[in-house]
Amino acid sequence: MKRLLLSGLLATTLFFSSCDTLKQVASALAPSEYEMAAGLRDALTQGLFSGFDAFANPNSGNPLVRFAFPGDAAKIEKTLKDIGMTSLVNQVTSKFTNAMVSAVSSAKPIFLNAVKQMNLRDVVNLLVTDNLHAATDYFKNTMSPQLMVAFRPIVDSTANLNGANREWTNLVNVYNKIPFINKPLENSLTDFIAARAIDGMFVSVADEEEKIRTRYEFRKTDMMKRVFGYAEQELARRKQAQR
Repeated sequence: MKRLLLSGLLATTLFFSSCDTLKQVASALAPSEYEMAAGLRDALTQGLFSGFDAFANPNSGNPLVRFAFPGDAAKIEKTLKDIGMTSLVNQVTSKFTNAMVSAVSSAKPIFLNAVKQMNLRDVVNLLVTDNLHAATDYFKNTMSPQLMVAFRPIVDSTANLNGANREWTNLVNVYNKIPFINKPLENSLTDFIAARAIDGMFVSVADEEEKIRTRYEFRKTDMMKRVFGYAEQELARRKQAQR
């Protein structure tokens, strides 16, 4: 009986000891908050570069890169083309598309510095989550106002340089004189173009983040492989614990 009791105590001791060891191992394998933040920044930076690549090729057919009229774009284009303004519409579309492309290219340091300066609070919740765009959402919510302030003058300068603003003024003067137009076109598109380009960049970042979270081959740095691999395992563990 004493031997049986002793064996039971020994087994219990070993069990709790092994649990403590497993917890210590898991803790050692888990990335630090600094590493999590670095991995998330790597992912956001990789997403930005995918956006830069998209904007560098405006003829790729990507609708995010092509200029679209503010409001009901299709209706505005059709109205202008119906009155013989097809050439001017094409000129404006082409010039503003090129203005967006040039502005994004010029603003690369602004976007990249915005990621470097991010104070990623509660990085565990941003990393270990079912939200495939969690880091992008955080980036967008915290940095959009700052990006708009920095990006707006670049857009305005670029649009003036290639004549896009001048072409837009000519088009606005024609369109706003059409009878029964319910909503006249704005004279300045600086804010609209800046917001559209920034939104386009965030779409690219979100798409890249989703790929990084779900596909190993998109994790291009060792830090991303480490932290997103941990996130996968931790999510699986949590789901298993809920069953």
